[in-house]
Order: sequence, then structure tokens, then C-alpha cells
Amino acid sequence: MSISGLNIGGLCPRIPVIQGGMGVGVSLSGLAGAVAAAGGVGVISTAQIGYREPDFEKDPIACNLRAIADEIAKARAIANGGIIGVNIMVATKRYEDYVKAAADAGVDLIISGAGLPMTLPAISGSAKIAPIVSGRKSLHVIARYWQKKYNRKPDLVVIEGPMAGGHLGFQKEDIEKYTVHGTKDFDEEIRSTIALADEMEVPVVVAGGVYERSDLDHYLAMGAKGVQVATRFVTTKECDASDAYKQAYIDARKEDIVLVDSPVGMPGRAIHNAFLERVAAGERFIKGCKQCIITCNPATIPYCITDALVNAVEGRTQEGLIFCGSNAYRAHKIETVADIMEEFT
Repeated sequence: MSISGLNIGGLCPRIPVIQGGMGVGVSLSGLAGAVAAAGGVGVISTAQIGYREPDFEKDPIACNLRAIADEIAKARAIANGGIIGVNIMVATKRYEDYVKAAADAGVDLIISGAGLPMTLPAISGSAKIAPIVSGRKSLHVIARYWQKKYNRKPDLVVIEGPMAGGHLGFQKEDIEKYTVHGTKDFDEEIRSTIALADEMEVPVVVAGGVYERSDLDHYLAMGAKGVQVATRFVTTKECDASDAYKQAYIDARKEDIVLVDSPVGMPGRAIHNAFLERVAAGERFIKGCKQCIITCNPATIPYCITDALVNAVEGRTQEGLIFCGSNAYRAHKIETVADIMEEFT
């Protein structure tokens, strides 16, 4: 039985914590299954999910679509009946095929951001659906369209703030403002978004900079029903990333966490390293196209985002991009998922 009050269209996790989807390869079946087994919602990132397949270089999309079902099945075997979700970016090439693959595999929840998931209700099957929004305005646009087109409302809304990791749904100058001055101003946007969601009787979870129990308490007091946590789960035994990737978080200082201009046209947050220095010096790292994001132009970008993220997650941390949230510097040891979830209980 749920003790959290978070009800996602009938899915009721015992602990109101959704583990954020982290690609490439950071949150796969191992991490998602462990979080689900511990009473939260475990989330697999579908971003280049098939990167370990032997024919990935030849046909990355086919490998990804094949791997979605495999990773969901593996997570189910770990989850002990817990809730398994996927995170699928709207900006993904052949987005709708990814959604259909996850739905066909019987996933419980599909979380979708990096764009407005306008077609999601039509292709999600029986899975519960949750848009990621940056504020009230984007929720209003999505909800109005879904209601008119599909007579459907979200089962959950994730509002992700500017302190999150990876690609961010804000202008770089806004992210810098919040990084310097704090997120109190964004709390007003959260309250406004929750008020709109309350009118629709849809629960809201807050993401971006959520790291410990006090963050959960803060957002519950504002009317949210839970939180989404990503960075905290990277330095766990169960995380699917390499030990070297986890160590990069542990070694990071606060001043090492920087904003970057992703080659796919979005700002992002990452750990400063030799790779970023080489990019800043004008080096280019392009070896073909991995068919990931629709906004990428291989002819003009300085590096392939897929190659950079794969290098990092596999442990070549000075040759790749290490995405992280604003609190990555707070990691000082390897934890277990169970211990973190107990803290949030």
C-alpha cells in the first residue's frame, strides 16, 4: 500500500520518489529495477539505449528499439512488482516508434520531455503518461491540446527546474541567473504549475536539484505529490554507469560543474574535464551520425553527443561528456539505492 499520496493514474508507489531517466546508459534496468524494488518509480532512459549492441554503429535506431523491450524485461525481473517507467525525449529521431516500443513492452509509465509530447496519448497504449514541463505555460499548451484532440489528461506532470542535469529546457541566461541567485523565484513557477494541475486533478512531482529528504519536504509543503531524483542515484552500486563515471561525480568540486552548449542545440550541465577543454579549443570529434536527436546537424557540430556520452558512461571520462545535476559535487561515496530510498521514506 502507498503511504506517499502519489497516485499516477492508479500506480501508487510506496515512496513518492521517481528516479530520473539518465542517458546514455546511466539509468538502465539495473538502477530502474532497484529503485522500483525499493518502493519508488524506476525509470529507464531510452536515449541510445542500444549502444552496447554489436550492430549499433550500423543501425543505431534498430538497436535502440530492440533494447527497449530487453531493458524493460530485465528491470521487471529486479523490481519485485514495482513500477517501471521510461524516459523518451520528444527530440529523439523516430520518437513515436520509441514510444510504441515501450508501450508494446508493457511499461507502466512513459515520461516525455525535451519538446512538447503532443502525440503521446495516441501512441502510448495502456501506459500512463507524463509530460516534463518547465512551467505553467507549457503545461497549459499540452493539456489543452490533449483534451481537445484525445479527450485525455496527463496521469502525472513533472516540472523540471533549472538546476537539473543533462539537457535543460531553459535559456542559458536564465539557468545562469538561477545558478547564481538560487531557485526561490522558480518556486513561484512551481506553485503556479501545481495550481493548474490541481484544477485538472493531476499530481505533480518536482525535478531539478532534488537531492535529499528536506527537498522532498519542501515541495510537498508547496502542494507537490513527490519528487524526481536523478543525480543522487548516479553514485550507487546499482547505477548502470561505469565505476569511473561514478568516481567523476565523487571527485567533482562545486566549481567543476559547468553549463555547456550541447551540439544538439540545447544548454546542458556537466562536469568540466579535458574533453570540454579540447572542444573549447576548437577541436572537432565527428565519426558519422548515430541518428539520435532531430536538431543535430553533423556538418556543423563540434562533436557527436552520442559518442561523447558513451565514452563517459563506459569509463573514458576524459574523452567524453559527463552530464550531471547541480548537486553532483555533494556525492562523497558510493551508496545503495535502498539506503537512499529509506532516507526519503
